[in-house]
Amino acid sequence: MHMNLNNALSPEDLAQLFAQQRDKDESHILWVSESGEVRLDRLPAGMEEDEFEKCVPTMRVRLRTYRQGKGYVGKKAAADRDFIGRVHQTLTEHWRVARSNPGVHYLDRYC
Repeated sequence: MHMNLNNALSPEDLAQLFAQQRDKDESHILWVSESGEVRLDRLPAGMEEDEFEKCVPTMRVRLRTYRQGKGYVGKKAAADRDFIGRVHQTLTEHWRVARSNPGVHYLDRYC
């Protein structure tokens, strides 16, 4: 599923992205490419966040890592409207600044 912040990404769209992942599998990183594409990718076992970031040169925004087994991804997380709404608001607000500024913008707090 392709989601892009330049195309009016809705909280419902974001919830679908979260619902597609499994919290038990691995830790996950929510990030945005320089084109505005929103991704929620597994962090490979044994890989640190900064290493993942270096492997994705098109990354413009990255939220803190959602650790395995903590309930931040999956169907339960997707059903939490407050959580998804805060993630959506954070991405939307920070994308306005990050898309025109070089480098990776790391976000460790929600709006």
